[in-house]
Amino acid sequence: MTGLLKGARVAVRTCMGVKRGERVLVVTDPPRLTIARSLLEAAREAGANAILLCMPVGKRHGEEPPKLVGVAMLSSDVVLAPTTYSISHTQARLRATRSGVRIATMPMITEDIMSSGAMLADYREVSRLTEKVAAELRGVKTVEITTGAGTELVFSIAGRRICPDTGIYRRPGDFGNLPAGEVAVAPVEGTAEGQVVIDGSMMDRVHGKIKISFKHGVAKKISGKGASKLIRVLDSAGPFSRNLAEFGIGTNPKARLIGNVLEDEKVLGTCHIALGDNSTFGGKVKAGVHVDGIFTKPTVRLDGKILMENGRLMV
Repeated sequence: MTGLLKGARVAVRTCMGVKRGERVLVVTDPPRLTIARSLLEAAREAGANAILLCMPVGKRHGEEPPKLVGVAMLSSDVVLAPTTYSISHTQARLRATRSGVRIATMPMITEDIMSSGAMLADYREVSRLTEKVAAELRGVKTVEITTGAGTELVFSIAGRRICPDTGIYRRPGDFGNLPAGEVAVAPVEGTAEGQVVIDGSMMDRVHGKIKISFKHGVAKKISGKGASKLIRVLDSAGPFSRNLAEFGIGTNPKARLIGNVLEDEKVLGTCHIALGDNSTFGGKVKAGVHVDGIFTKPTVRLDGKILMENGRLMV
């Protein structure tokens, strides 16, 4: 518990800024119960009125939690959610955020992630870099991405909200992941053309490459080792699951590429896309699923200006 408690204190004190007397809810499921207990202990150390709610393991990322969980979230000041599957892109999380609850989701977090790497980063440094990158994306119309592995993708973000996931969630309604460190945006639906070659992770470590081809903003073809598992998850969620939901840029210098998307998507020098739901951060698609895929050493152009070259940020 000692190593976990160090990460839990970073989450509770540095990231969430929990105050004495605040109502803190820790939402978890059985595989993450040990991590959840460390967060509960750290919250109680801070003087919070903290409780733990353990729900059954869900079926996929983006699935709505039980109604009881949604009600409890609305009754809290702070929610910490170390769960097996992500509740980030759910209507329950969105309703709680809109009501002023501060929320950090921690999908797929492991004891290793909780006690080392990205979780123990200097979040003031992460926040500064994340805000710098976010500033570069604001007002941009067209994003172009290429990689040596074969990614060639273009899409519009005109008019879309830029979402910096800084790791500092101290204002009412703040929301993000922990560990944190990315800038995300929902591409305009129907605009993505080209292909992305995932060579980092997507649900788990990619041993080889997954190629995803887009036409009119939708993943028309998915191929490569591991593609069949991804296709099954998407098909189980319905017709909107293949929407290009997100483009993100990693901004955490301590993050490691370890085969766990929660940390992998924060790695400095990587980018990621997601398929499925983007209704919770500025898009228009409700899909009931949200699956991220990380690719390495990208070159990113914003309206023709280079933001990142072969994985190196130019800010």
